Amino acid sequence: MAVDYKELKKGGFMRQKQKNCFAMRLKSVGGHFTAAQLDTVQKVAERFGKGYVHLTSRQGIEIPYIKLQDIDAVKATLKQGGVEVGVCGPRVRTITACQGAATCPSGLIDTVKLANEFDKRYGGRELPHKFKFGFTGCHNNCLKAEENDMGIKGGVLPKWTSDACIYCGVCGAVCPEQAITVDKAAQAVTFDQAKCVYCGKCIKSCPTDAWTGDHGFVISFGGLYGNRIAIGRHFLPIVFEEEKLYEIVDVTLKFFEDHAKPSERFANCLDRVGWDTFQKAVEAVL
Repeated sequence: MAVDYKELKKGGFMRQKQKNCFAMRLKSVGGHFTAAQLDTVQKVAERFGKGYVHLTSRQGIEIPYIKLQDIDAVKATLKQGGVEVGVCGPRVRTITACQGAATCPSGLIDTVKLANEFDKRYGGRELPHKFKFGFTGCHNNCLKAEENDMGIKGGVLPKWTSDACIYCGVCGAVCPEQAITVDKAAQAVTFDQAKCVYCGKCIKSCPTDAWTGDHGFVISFGGLYGNRIAIGRHFLPIVFEEEKLYEIVDVTLKFFEDHAKPSERFANCLDRVGWDTFQKAVEAVL
């Protein structure tokens, strides 16, 4: 019987150099696996593989040396242990995320919650080529949001209250973009919002809480990290509403579906069709 390798790859089984052997990719959302799931992974690797796993660059797990004749048994064993096989090919891939605001002191958004919601809405969606989402909780950018086709970074738009300010100048000193100027003698603070990258360092450093702010999403588009490297671009202001974020995603994926050639990455599609055309489509939902 002929083997449909394309269908196997779609279902997370990637051919190895060794005949009839596959590296099996497991489903991961934000790099989270329970201890019970890891126990199942260990058992499968020992029984059907060679007793080891490979951790991918996108927070996933692969089990090499799965034999063709064992695939059905492997799937059944994984399912019993609450583990799903991942996806490959031209579709929404593994969604990566740092630990975010739920546990990290620097986190500005709940990246884990968002990654799971994105997986429910978009995980495995068929597209002209692979499409990657990445979440990072703050400007430290541990998950390198701009490497993804669409990156979402936690941000905060600062607000200054004069009554609480002692004009110490700390906020201006820590601002990486020099968006804040403090005149101690005149007791005046100037904030240039156009320069702000929404990192929130002014808020964290203020000893009197004169700086506060609203948390939101800083979005980049068109990142690419493979044969060609491209850094995702920012052209939107910070987005505060989660539902608005989903509207932007919907427009982005629809644009990719409508304009990309088969096997054309999103960044290459934008370069060919025109970033201005895409920007207008996205800004129309704001």
